[in-house]
Amino acid sequence: MTDRLALWGGHECTISRVGDRYRDQGLLSGHLERADDIRRFAGLGVTALRYPILWERAAAEGLDFAVAPMAEMQRLGIEPIVGLVHHGSGPPDTSLVDTGFAEGLAAHAADVVRAFPWVRDWTPVNEPLTTARFACLYGLWYPHLGDEAACWLALLNQVDATRGAMRAIRAVKPAARLVQTEDLGRAVPGPGMARQTAYENARRWLTWDLLSGLVVPGHPLWARIAGHGLAERLAEIADDPCPPQVIGINHYLCSNRYLTNEFDRHPGIRAAADGEPCINLDAVRTSPENADVGSLLAETWARYGRTLAVTECHNGCTREEQLRWFHQVWKAAEAARVAGIDVEAVTGWSLLGAHDWNSLLTQEAGHYEPGVFDVRSAPPRPTALAGLLAGLAAGRTPRQAHLLAGPGWWQRPGRFLA
Repeated sequence: MTDRLALWGGHECTISRVGDRYRDQGLLSGHLERADDIRRFAGLGVTALRYPILWERAAAEGLDFAVAPMAEMQRLGIEPIVGLVHHGSGPPDTSLVDTGFAEGLAAHAADVVRAFPWVRDWTPVNEPLTTARFACLYGLWYPHLGDEAACWLALLNQVDATRGAMRAIRAVKPAARLVQTEDLGRAVPGPGMARQTAYENARRWLTWDLLSGLVVPGHPLWARIAGHGLAERLAEIADDPCPPQVIGINHYLCSNRYLTNEFDRHPGIRAAADGEPCINLDAVRTSPENADVGSLLAETWARYGRTLAVTECHNGCTREEQLRWFHQVWKAAEAARVAGIDVEAVTGWSLLGAHDWNSLLTQEAGHYEPGVFDVRSAPPRPTALAGLLAGLAAGRTPRQAHLLAGPGWWQRPGRFLA
């Protein structure tokens, strides 16, 4: 375990595809046109940056766009955590369910590591399970499918892409670390939802379980996935696992879910993955049982016993609520370390804010939520979060202690839906 909790950073960098239209958060935030962002981030005291060298952009432009920021990180002593796909589906000639997806991403990884052989930390695919669900189970992102078999195929393709990418990377950099991110929450059952909730609470671990070689006969979901003709794929992954050196937990206020069949009380009915009708809601708005970051860190440590990091921490809300949320996550990580859990870092995510994530990127409405910097100013304006993060990174007591002591909206009785 490191001597103290580290501050990492990252800017929202998704290249999403909806229909035939790609949208690049790096362009929307202006990051790709500003030469001084890395120095701006370094001023916060970050020791590492989750940094995108994404397959979609490289396929269209080559790697020249990454040379200057990577050199600046090296000059400033900041470790990059290089991402290769971030909620994406690759260039136009492939997709999450394409047989060539894994091989193509591995080839991209080989190109990137040859260009930057000094990089230690890698996230070839951000949130594979979440991406598979949104693209192939719910149909929100390309290739816009809506069945369970497609979801499992997309997940295994991304896991194989991660394994292949790390093989290519370690051929050049044997000590390379896999920092594997995934959204993590907990499902809470409403009336009649015990079976579906148990399924979703088993499913949330699949990215890390697969990479760790744990999805074998006897695993709660092995038979279900194998039943879609994927038994041989599962065996190949289990026989040649690629366990992460760092498990990256992405947790948002909407990560915990409440499942109910009270259709007369709540709108938005959709079929659950196993065909059981249910409504899937934010638990923070509907249930007093709401897992916090501390309990999720403890659960993950007990399951894997590997180094952990909170790799995304963002709240698209008011300045005061953003401060409270980040501070609570930081304090939870510090408490976990005191309890003996190896938590390496908390990440100031969405350093430059986010565009249209309130619609899960399905609408181009121009909705912007600021992050640690507000890009509506030129140059980007540091928000109150910047001071908080810099203080925490330096070990200082926050100046906003009186404000941080109050409960966030997610802890107040008035948060519940009627």
